[in-house]
Amino acid sequence: MIRVVIIDDHTIVREGLKRALSSAGYEVTGEAASQAEARAVIAHINPDVIIVDLNLTDGSGFDIILWARKISKTIGVVVLTLSQDDSHILAAMRAGASAYVNKTAAISELLSAIEFATKSPLSFSAQGINRAIMARKKSFHLTARELDVLALLPSGNTTQMIAKTLFLSQSTVKTHLISIFRKLEVSNRTAAVNKARIHKLVV
Repeated sequence: MIRVVIIDDHTIVREGLKRALSSAGYEVTGEAASQAEARAVIAHINPDVIIVDLNLTDGSGFDIILWARKISKTIGVVVLTLSQDDSHILAAMRAGASAYVNKTAAISELLSAIEFATKSPLSFSAQGINRAIMARKKSFHLTARELDVLALLPSGNTTQMIAKTLFLSQSTVKTHLISIFRKLEVSNRTAAVNKARIHKLVV
């Protein structure tokens, strides 16, 4: 039986998910409403799959995705959120999520996402992912690697940190940054992030 932890700051959502998942044969072994609770529950239970919303009482669900993927390559991570924003889909994929489901979707779509996440935790499945990727590629003619570098700027990552995350040399990261600034027609990181957010290239 697949063991699931539900992370959502709305009690009514957690209760509804527990009933639906239990009826479908899954074992809901824990729940959390915040990042702090989520980390404690996941560490204690070591579930097969977590279902996480992007908006929590003490921050973003993206932090939980990053943390969960850092401690486990086998845990399935399903994002369940109201956001249909392409940038959120891409950010979830980059963070290490296995699947992305909108809260307006049928329960069958969520169940399929859980099965996918269980079998292929390091892959990614989402409605609209192809559209999101194509839209990203067309934006300012940025390359895939430049977009990866750009995605790490809003968190305040240094050149060294970006290089380590993307397995690049610092000189290569600097070259990408110069190209990004030129294509976005900006002169620094802050301006690049602001413009990227306006055009939904980053979260």
